Amino acid sequence: MSFLQFIKDKTMVLVLNVLCMVLLFIYLMAIGTDITAIGFIIIVWLLILTTYGFLTFHSRKKYFSDLHKIVDRLEQKYLISEVMDEPSELEGVLYYNLIRRATKSMMEQITRVRHGSKEYKEYIEQWVHEIKNPIAAIKLMSENDRTGALRKVQFELEKIDHFVEQVLFYARSENVEKDYFIREFPLVNAVNAAIVKNKQVLQNAVALQISQITETVYSDEKWIGFVLHQLIQNAIKYKKASPVMLKIYTEKQSNGVFLNIEDNGIGICKSDLPRVFDKGFTGLNGRTIGKSTGMGLYLCKQMCKKLGHEMTISSQQHQYTRVTIFFPKGTFTKMQD
Repeated sequence: MSFLQFIKDKTMVLVLNVLCMVLLFIYLMAIGTDITAIGFIIIVWLLILTTYGFLTFHSRKKYFSDLHKIVDRLEQKYLISEVMDEPSELEGVLYYNLIRRATKSMMEQITRVRHGSKEYKEYIEQWVHEIKNPIAAIKLMSENDRTGALRKVQFELEKIDHFVEQVLFYARSENVEKDYFIREFPLVNAVNAAIVKNKQVLQNAVALQISQITETVYSDEKWIGFVLHQLIQNAIKYKKASPVMLKIYTEKQSNGVFLNIEDNGIGICKSDLPRVFDKGFTGLNGRTIGKSTGMGLYLCKQMCKKLGHEMTISSQQHQYTRVTIFFPKGTFTKMQD
């Protein structure tokens, strides 16, 4: 709050005081009061008014400055009414009480929404676990018959299973820290698990090239496997004409290790690259192919962020796409010689 803003806010008060001074001046002159006495009265009036104005301005400025500092420190800024001091003037007290009532109503609404959201997420998680049972059963039955039709069924089942896992992860994404377990494990384990999960497609349509992966990292093996599974699925979905090549390799640096998943698919156009991790963004490829939900890379990015890993992407249209996951050295990564 600036002094000019304060003056503008008090314009009516100032105008009223000036009007009263003029009327008093006219009245005193009419009754024959000495001009010196009138001047003294006007000067005293102005001094009192100016002093009161400056004291009020500094008091209000300090109050709102302290209030802004409190708000900046608050993580949940809508709770400001619970920690702010009650104003001294009547108008401020009335606004203060209104804000407290509004905050109380909002908190009750937030509680109801959170409760409903929690019940919905619990239902989704339960549904996902239930639906996985028939999917697994159909997979086992189709394993016994290698006819062309059942191979197609198995391929579609793999896609269903993948989308079900996406739903489960999204339902847990806000509180995923309750579902991961950080431990030391060989990075190649997560890579192999993701390859096995996609073996039906990889062995038929993709030339896989994996470098020797010897690094041991600290992370959650299951969720890193989910991320790799999603990236492999993307490489398969956005492949171009044969030969389709998928490379998985690591690069050691002084500050950690980079895990790269690179394909020679249709690539991503330059204008889409800055937004590929945005929630729901499908881009040119998604609109062309028509099979994209815009959730895969978003979920991978969020998972890596929660695990403390950095995910980046580079691509050139019609040539390649490379996704890199960085495992920092020290707390999260153990480099093997």
